[in-house]
Amino acid sequence: MQPKADRFCAYTFRVRLRKDAKVSLLAKVPLFEECSRRQLAKIAAIAHEIECPAATPVVREGDAGSELFIVVHGEVDVRSGARRVATLRDGNYFGEIAVITGSPRTATVTTGTPMRALVIASRDFRKLLQNSPDIQFNVLQEVSRRLEERSSRQTPQRMRLRD
Repeated sequence: MQPKADRFCAYTFRVRLRKDAKVSLLAKVPLFEECSRRQLAKIAAIAHEIECPAATPVVREGDAGSELFIVVHGEVDVRSGARRVATLRDGNYFGEIAVITGSPRTATVTTGTPMRALVIASRDFRKLLQNSPDIQFNVLQEVSRRLEERSSRQTPQRMRLRD
């Protein structure tokens, strides 16, 4: 299922990367770095390309999340409420938690520059993971690591008082 490009960006243009170019890009993404070339080819087959101009909201905090985005070229700003929490660049990704868990978006992501991205629809991604346990294992390891990292940043540190 190809995502509706206009759903993500007000002015979206379709671009076409060759399958081997997608595989090479995906190999550099931490979410997929443990996958073999054969596994990456399966992922590339369900990834669609989009372009968005600068200053365009890609996803909004609280909205239902049904796509995973991989930044091919450009920058996006990630905000939680009014606070900027990150700037993502080439090879970074967002939306993986919403795609896997079906939970609402945890942040608003807006393009800081014109952006080219690969988009993977939740339905396609879940189907791929169900049919490919080896890919599922590799992806879930990275998602777990990322969730652990996020929770350690958000968990208040306990202070020990001296006697």
